[in-house]
Amino acid sequence: MNNGTGKTSRSWPVLVVVVCAQMLIWLDTSVLNVAVTTLADPAEGLGATPAELEWVASAYTLVFAGALFAGGALADRFGPRTTLLAGLALFGAASGAGAFASDPTGLIMARAVMGAGSALLMPATLSVIVRSTPQEKRTRAIAIWSSSSGLGVAVGPVVGGALLSTFWWGSVFLVNVPIVALCLAGVAAVVPELKAPGRGRLDLPGMALSVLGLGGVVYGIIELGNGQTWYGPHVLLPLLLGGALLAAFVAGQRRSPAPSLDPRLFRQRGFTAGSVVLLIAFMALAGHLFYAAFYLQGPRGLSPADAGTVMVAAAIGIVLGSQAAPAMSRRLTARWTVAAGILATAATYLAYAWLDGRTPIWFIAALLWIQGFGMGLIGTPVTAVMMSGVPPGLAGAGSAVNSVTRQVGGTLGVAMAGSILSGVYRARMSDAELPGAGRALSPAAQEQARASAEAARSLAGSLRLPELAATADRAFLHAMSAATVAIAALALVGFVVSVVGLRTPAPRPGDVPGREARDEQVESA
Repeated sequence: MNNGTGKTSRSWPVLVVVVCAQMLIWLDTSVLNVAVTTLADPAEGLGATPAELEWVASAYTLVFAGALFAGGALADRFGPRTTLLAGLALFGAASGAGAFASDPTGLIMARAVMGAGSALLMPATLSVIVRSTPQEKRTRAIAIWSSSSGLGVAVGPVVGGALLSTFWWGSVFLVNVPIVALCLAGVAAVVPELKAPGRGRLDLPGMALSVLGLGGVVYGIIELGNGQTWYGPHVLLPLLLGGALLAAFVAGQRRSPAPSLDPRLFRQRGFTAGSVVLLIAFMALAGHLFYAAFYLQGPRGLSPADAGTVMVAAAIGIVLGSQAAPAMSRRLTARWTVAAGILATAATYLAYAWLDGRTPIWFIAALLWIQGFGMGLIGTPVTAVMMSGVPPGLAGAGSAVNSVTRQVGGTLGVAMAGSILSGVYRARMSDAELPGAGRALSPAAQEQARASAEAARSLAGSLRLPELAATADRAFLHAMSAATVAIAALALVGFVVSVVGLRTPAPRPGDVPGREARDEQVESA
């Protein structure tokens, strides 16, 4: 029951339901990583090409990130409960369709619709927590919400592996349907109506500009990560067009009486600095995990399942770090808790510059655990600082910004790490004397070996040239060292932003200057 103040006496049942809905997003993402090899198999899967597999993942990311601002605006206009129900229904229907897709194109389309459902889900879940949880319990609730990502990432590979060993590839998508059904029943039963009174009509032009602008920027980043040069038309045109549309979106929001994203949110130093810190933190994390996966399955020689098991250490660290963050914030303030988390992650990133093919697995798992714990210390306090000064009527928009920074940061991180890894590897292999060059390796084979370490190892196996695989591993480790130094430097930029931008404690809602005036403007819009 809503008590009229936006809080509810059923805050814990509400929290359980929305965290389960949020975890769906992360569970599905990590499950897909396990299914990629099966989807490429023409007998067991769909016979998807590498390009099609890239778009199975990218279609979801593109729509998800592009529609997040629109999802936040819909949550503010119609209430997060309604948006949550709609997002769950859309996600579940698309999951069922994807499970029975007859070709890669059908699966790509289903994944795009799942991205739209996730764009409705993510801002709504955080908006419900912010608006239904009492102030004194909010940081703990946000910590639990943040840790759902780690839990989803940890459970996903286990669930995916069990399903693929027993059922057909579509089961990794079909499993979402009963979970969605349970979440729908839970939302209908316990989540209160939290519609902001007096909200005006939807800003449809603004929503369209945000979707097209974010979509263009994310598409350009994806193309960059797929190996395109930064100055190629496939990268520059969508980036420039997307940037121009986003600029038009921001200009229009400043004049709109009912903006989808109120630019006044960024007048708060904590909100702006928190957004930058999250962007950088998730950019560094995603970039690091990108090359870490290749390292474990390449020079360390682990199977995909074993590599996934090792990387669960990072997910466990995220869960524990998120739970420890509230207590640390009370002792050290949010500013120094976040700074400590960033320094911990930067140290683990930099440590990868000294890893080789003989580094003990327990040491790698320890690095991943520390890295995850550091990320847990970052996400919860930053989110609490960002959302503490957001008026209730704009909670969806504030949640959307929080979600966009995570998604865009992750996409940027993969593009950055992939570009450095590919460029340095090719340069190193071009300078190397390839074993068997000339007589044993044709020019085409030499080009294949220089394309990627995975291609070189495959070629070495077929030609029985173990020295070629060793050369590729050395080139990869050199490239990984370059990438990890860049990622660590990026994390240190986040450290500076956190120390400078988060130097005041998170304000209580009643202490935010102009808060009452903003609420009146929201309710009279």
